[in-house]
Amino acid sequence: MTPDAVLIRRTMEEIEGSADAATAYFYALLFVQYPQLRELFPASMDTQRDRLFRSLLEAVRRYDDRAALSAHFAALGRGHRKYGTLPAHYPAVGECLMAALARYAPASWGPETEAAWVRAYTAISQIMIDAAAEDERRAPAWWQAEIVAHEQRTPEIAVITVRPDQPYPFRAGQYTSIETPWWPRVWRYYSFASAPRPDGLLTFHVKSVPAGWVSSALVHRARPGHVLRLGPPAGSMIVDHAAGSGLLCLGGGTGIAPIKALVEDVAGRGVPRPVEVFYGARTDHDLYDLDTLLRLDGQYDWLSVRPVVAFGQASVPSLAGQLPDAVRRYGPWAAYDGYLSGPPGLIRSGWEALVGMGIPAHRIRHDSVDELVS
Repeated sequence: MTPDAVLIRRTMEEIEGSADAATAYFYALLFVQYPQLRELFPASMDTQRDRLFRSLLEAVRRYDDRAALSAHFAALGRGHRKYGTLPAHYPAVGECLMAALARYAPASWGPETEAAWVRAYTAISQIMIDAAAEDERRAPAWWQAEIVAHEQRTPEIAVITVRPDQPYPFRAGQYTSIETPWWPRVWRYYSFASAPRPDGLLTFHVKSVPAGWVSSALVHRARPGHVLRLGPPAGSMIVDHAAGSGLLCLGGGTGIAPIKALVEDVAGRGVPRPVEVFYGARTDHDLYDLDTLLRLDGQYDWLSVRPVVAFGQASVPSLAGQLPDAVRRYGPWAAYDGYLSGPPGLIRSGWEALVGMGIPAHRIRHDSVDELVS
């Protein structure tokens, strides 16, 4: 561990018990000293308050892992273009971050510690600035996308298809952020529910959740003709087409959307490889896209789809119990690549199950839990 990392770690340990207060102080200071930055943030700060400050702290915590740091914050820098973030904003944020740390970590703070934090923050912000500048030369900050179809699959779930105003490059298994006209500057992440299509249309599966501003608007208010904004594609849950290994896919809830996209991606390559899909739900009522998957199952002999229902009497042929337990009944899976998509709890339990069944951790791909939770 480098000397800077040691100093940073001490600050992190001290501030852990007062992180909420430090976060509130950071934002209060930022908006008082730099009121022009307030317009970059949504009207409600409930989610954003925690995300920005805590991500800054987590970034510096991982300061020694330069490869991971560079990849993560380059993607973040590209993604922040949609908020209107400019290079001139980074010094203001850094100044207020240092002030919050000095106030809430007084025992560990001093000239050497401050210098370590400044070096770390400068390196991180430069990664983001450079990535945004490079991205600006080849892609817009966001895409306008008109809704062309809105299908209500259940009272809480809608399948939404949009037409971007210009070509939108992405890969099956990835996700993007969406802003609705009803909640400006509030962005939420959703996976693409299909592989790239010749007509350029994009499809998303959205479940309305309690207090979910964006999800509720997309499910209950959005209609064909409304225009959304899309951020850049993100995520690494993509198929390695250079490998010939099989795919073991676990999808729960609307997490089945990117799994379906992966199946379409394999089919589009025309090179058969085993694909095993376990589609989990609390009840069979929640298997809202099962018919689509079963049609694909009947079309391709290399594909196997198994619905898994946790509770209640199922009206469709399915496995009973929790998704990871159902997967353990089959196999062996050690030669497969694992793909996980769904609620954070499913991703965590699924990852543990796949590792326990012999799939190396580096061959397990999944959504970004932190972004999908937010």
